[in-house]
Amino acid sequence: MSSTERPALLIGCAAGFSGDRTDAAGPVVDTLIERLARGPAGQRAFLIFETLAERTLALAQLRRRADPEAGYEPLLDAMLRPVLARCLAHGIRIVSNFGAANPRAAARHIARMARELGAEPPGIAVVQGDDLSAPAQLALLRRELGAQMDGIRLVSANAYIGAEPIAAALDAGAQIVVCGRVADPSLAVGPALSHFGWRADDWEKLGRATMAGHLLECGAQVCGGYFADPGFKEVPGLARVGFPIAEIAADGSCTIGKADGTGGLVTEATVKEQLIYEVHDPAAYLTPDVVADISQAEVEGLGADRVALRGVRGHARPSHYKVNVCHEGGWLAEGEISYAGPRAEARARLAAEVLSARLDGLKLRVDLIGALSILGDDAGRALAATPDTGLRDVRLRVAATHAERAQAERLAREVMALYTCGPAGGGGVRTALTPRLNTLSCLLPRAAVPVGFEMIEEAAA
Repeated sequence: MSSTERPALLIGCAAGFSGDRTDAAGPVVDTLIERLARGPAGQRAFLIFETLAERTLALAQLRRRADPEAGYEPLLDAMLRPVLARCLAHGIRIVSNFGAANPRAAARHIARMARELGAEPPGIAVVQGDDLSAPAQLALLRRELGAQMDGIRLVSANAYIGAEPIAAALDAGAQIVVCGRVADPSLAVGPALSHFGWRADDWEKLGRATMAGHLLECGAQVCGGYFADPGFKEVPGLARVGFPIAEIAADGSCTIGKADGTGGLVTEATVKEQLIYEVHDPAAYLTPDVVADISQAEVEGLGADRVALRGVRGHARPSHYKVNVCHEGGWLAEGEISYAGPRAEARARLAAEVLSARLDGLKLRVDLIGALSILGDDAGRALAATPDTGLRDVRLRVAATHAERAQAERLAREVMALYTCGPAGGGGVRTALTPRLNTLSCLLPRAAVPVGFEMIEEAAA
């Protein structure tokens, strides 16, 4: 069967970030099974989980330091166990970046999970190449970043790799592909490459599949989740919002819908919002697989929570991979205390002044939650320019960073002392001390980042 004769590929997404809802996969898998049952011969379905943000991988690397068998998505079991056996039984393949900093350990955990569920041992592949912590690759990074690398304590270094090793693993028979840092849309592009047999330089088709993956990658966002705004953009059934399913055609164009029987909605408006999400240049959305061009894209509502995306173009992929280097960045100290009743805002402002006077050497970020916080600024200019409005319910938040833990800890002690040292009526103190992660970014030539996959034989043991 030629690529143009192959039926549409079904891809459902059951997570948009690490920490997403763990019950999302069930309705998606139910819908995929039903559509496979009534679909044409040769139709295939995939389930993807997107669980990495820019710093999620660094946090995973810290967990791996503490436990060599940790470092993958903490909610892997809760996300996958309820649907794993059904996916394997119905031929629904799974692709995800939930391997994070330890894809091999994730693969072993999935194999154990399958055995415990009484399923046949699945073929599990691990995508390799994103982790750049080997000495030779770190030397390249030092050349690129120069003095920025001096004296830092490295936590992680990862390239945003693309879809080709995912497709190769699927072509080799993998039922589950576990990735670390791949570009988010590549989780969908890899299955499309494998299913349709496209060339790796068929830029138009890759551009279209990339934007299908982009619509899927944030989970419920495209189904009305991040879209909802009461009285302005109403979304029905938000408490049970559905997760998206894409039908990708042989030319790469797609139709976006959602899991059957779920809340939310998929409309031209929700698709347009997600389409431009995090896209810096609509004519040149850079990914490791292709440069996608949505400047002439069109969306068309097909009714019943189905929207078609057409007109996406593609151009030759970049010659370099983006790389993020995360390193230890000192400490973040935070403290909060509430004030209520007459002159509450004035008392909160006075408390902030007391803390500023006593915490010499710390540059404080001050927020008056309920009066001025999200629209504030680190320098405090907005707060200084905003007069006391006499609010009766205000929570003071102060925060500071410092390279030394002992200096950062001073903030927590001083916020606690406000209980009796005044101003009057403060209560509900909460403090936190968190290690900070800082990020450096650069580009490396593709040749410097060899990628591939490995079938994990021990996973079936």
